[in-house]
Parts: sequence; structure tokens; C-alpha cells
Amino acid sequence: MCTLPVIVGLDYSDRAVQVCVLDQQGEVVGNRACANTWQAIVEFAESRGRVVRAAIESCSGAADLADELVTRAGWHVDLAHPGYVARMKQSPDKTDYQDARLIADLERVGYLPRVWLAPEPIRELRRLVRYRQQLVEQRRAVKLRIRALLREQRCRPPDTLSPWTRAWLSWAEKDAELSAQGQWILARHLQELRRVVDDIRQAEKRLQEATTDDPLVASLRQQRGIGPVTAWILRAEIGRFDRFRTGKQLARFCGTSPRNASSGERVADAGLIRAASPTLRAVVIETAHRLIRTDVRWAQLAAQLRARGKPACVTVAAVANRWIRQLYQQMVEVAA
Repeated sequence: MCTLPVIVGLDYSDRAVQVCVLDQQGEVVGNRACANTWQAIVEFAESRGRVVRAAIESCSGAADLADELVTRAGWHVDLAHPGYVARMKQSPDKTDYQDARLIADLERVGYLPRVWLAPEPIRELRRLVRYRQQLVEQRRAVKLRIRALLREQRCRPPDTLSPWTRAWLSWAEKDAELSAQGQWILARHLQELRRVVDDIRQAEKRLQEATTDDPLVASLRQQRGIGPVTAWILRAEIGRFDRFRTGKQLARFCGTSPRNASSGERVADAGLIRAASPTLRAVVIETAHRLIRTDVRWAQLAAQLRARGKPACVTVAAVANRWIRQLYQQMVEVAA
């Protein structure tokens, strides 16, 4: 077996993975498409030398392959940041051969933008959390269609009924004065709504079972303003709090930090940082709203910001930013 130290770049696709092997001087010693299995990749790369480091573009399926290379082949594998991968795909002259070589070369010189490779339990929890979120979005869409149908046929519920309660749903199903076709469509919507609500309940039951023995979820549940759904999303999307060096880094990851838009002598902000999980940012912002209503400390901070003329959205974002930084300190102490 060749003992030449080599660096490997992997350009991922469903059917095949382009594998580029470089020596420490940056010379290509092998670059070809291999079957999408860790055995085929290892066989080709290790026939060219002793693998020191490897890097793979971050995309759907890449994390599972990277985990197999780490756990079964004993490689050191870095995931390339998805933002960088997206820019790489916009190149006017793009091939898998060039992409794999570029990833390998960036890994060789230490310039590859990396992201955390979540362990399998966290990836499994993310699948459950994101599946539940898809169901929640389906429920929202069905409710919007029901409201649109009632509004289109000028059906107003009694003012004494709160929307989406059992009494309100009973009125919509039995007493709403709809046309024959409207009644048939409404029945289908209500049937779909009941199914989606039951699926959400089953997903939450599954999440509860998956996190029963998770100490970090238990610690999050003890924090004011954090319920089970918030704890599940924070655990799934953040994974480990101690992988961030500071609370500011975590706030940027959550998308609650101001986005700098300075140029030359001009200094300006442009809203919040965009590179964040929409679900994670939404749950942190929702928690800030909840804390402003229920917690004296955060209510006072919000009042001070409003007194200084800050808009409501800026006030909530500022509370979310400071709260997630405080949460970082508390959760790092728990992990320690």
C-alpha cells in the first residue's frame, strides 16, 4: 500500500461520487467517479496514498456518507459550507472533476469553509423535527383554504366562537351556509385537517420518545419560555451548544444578529443575518415574543427599547439576540 500522504475531495451525487486525490504539493494523483458507497471511495483513494484529510460538499445525503467514512474507514472528513457549495455551482464552467479538485485543494491549504458534521442521533432528531414542521405547514395551508372558502361564500361564524375550536369546526361543518359544491369541498378540507392534526400528534409522540433520556432537552425544558416543541427544535438544529466558542457565534447561527451592510465610510445594518435555518430563527423569535409577555426582565428590556424609538420588530429581535446569548452560557455550563 502506498504511504504517500494525500488529501481527498468528494463531489457528491446520488449515483456516483467524484473523488479527487491530491498530494501535499497539490498535484492530482487520481480523479474519477466512484460508486456511491464508502467502500468504493476508500478503495480508490487509499490505492493512491494514505488519506490524511478529506472534504465533501454539504448537500442531501452527504452527511450520511461522511459519517460512514469517519466511523468505518477512520477518515477525518470535513463538510464544506452549503453557502460555498451554492456559489461553486454558479460557476460558468462547472464539472464534477473541477469541483472535486477545488474542494480537495481548499482542504489541502486549510481554506475550506467548514460546517459541523452532526452525529447520527442528531440527524435522526432533525428528520423528525423537520417532518413535524412540514405537517405544521400543511395544517396552516388547509386552514387558509378553509378560511378562503368561507370568505368567498360570505359565511361569517358567530362572534361568540373562537376560530378552530371544536365549536367553530362544528359550525363550519354543519351550520355554514355554503353551496352544494362548497359543502363538499369543505368536508374534504376538514377531513384533511383532522388527518394532519393526528399526524402532528403522532410526530410529537415520537419526538417525546426519542428525547426522553436526552439531558440537554431536559435542561432546555427547565428554562423559562421553553416548551417541548421549542426544546426539540433547539436540540435538533443546534445540536451541541459547546461547539460554538461564544454566545455571539450561536446568535449568528440562529439568525438573530444584525447583518452588517457597511461599505467604505458608510456604516449601516440591513436587518438580520440571512444565513440561518428559518425554523430555528422562527422558534427563537417566537420565544422572545413569549418572554416579553411573561417575564419581567425581558418585558423591561423591550419597554426600554420601545422608549428609545425602536420599532416592534427590532425590539423583538434584540430580545431574541440577548436571550440566545444568555441561553448559550447556561447550556455550556450544563454540558461541562
